[in-house]
Amino acid sequence: MRTRLTDGWRLVVGTLTVIPVPPPQRVDAGTARVAALLAPLAFAPVAVVLGSVTWLAGWALSGPVVGLLLVGLTAWLTRAIHLDGLADTADGLGSGRPAERALEIMKRGDVGPMGVVTLIVVLGLQAASAGELLQRPWGWLAVASALAASRGALAIAARHGVPAARRDGLGAVFASSVPTLAAAALWAGIGAVLVVVGVLQGSPWWQGLLAALAGAAAAGYLVWAATRRLGGITGDVLGAAVELAVAAVLVVLAAG
Repeated sequence: MRTRLTDGWRLVVGTLTVIPVPPPQRVDAGTARVAALLAPLAFAPVAVVLGSVTWLAGWALSGPVVGLLLVGLTAWLTRAIHLDGLADTADGLGSGRPAERALEIMKRGDVGPMGVVTLIVVLGLQAASAGELLQRPWGWLAVASALAASRGALAIAARHGVPAARRDGLGAVFASSVPTLAAAALWAGIGAVLVVVGVLQGSPWWQGLLAALAGAAAAGYLVWAATRRLGGITGDVLGAAVELAVAAVLVVLAAG
């Protein structure tokens, strides 16, 4: 149990951040389950750094500029791995091709028009919403909480019943590794945290809960669409789910 916990922690930190960690000794469904459930906690220190640095930058820069700075720093501290997944997933799902051909498009590595437009829209929503939040009291905490919470999208994508679209890759490791009840419990905890953060900012208590529901719904819809069109999830879909969850949580927290 201790080894699996360590391996899961190493897998999620090594995958989600640029922080150097030893590779896990074993990568299987059990390791992936631990990694998916620990993802928000594992990313929390990086999220706090991002929220704090951009909040401090807000003393000298305008909201939109600070929002763009947050997006850029987040990409750098995550190797832009989720953005790559978002672009590839958009190209694959938007191609209109059969599953096998769509998966080939996603694996090519280049970015097509659908991927470019999706990146612009999603990153634009993230930057604008984060820039607004960072001008409010406890803005750094709201942004940090949104970034960490969005990593819970991995548990939604990896829940039981969601197959892998390929036999290899990160998607095959994570697919169906997380019990649905565990994923629901994780998001209930995320909702509680966002409620507290929203109240600290002076927002209605339900706004934080709505933000959590929006993040989970965005990730869940993408997983449903990928399963329907591709036959399951891939590593790209995991990354795309995280980015959509970030945008959804930030937009709702910044509303009003």
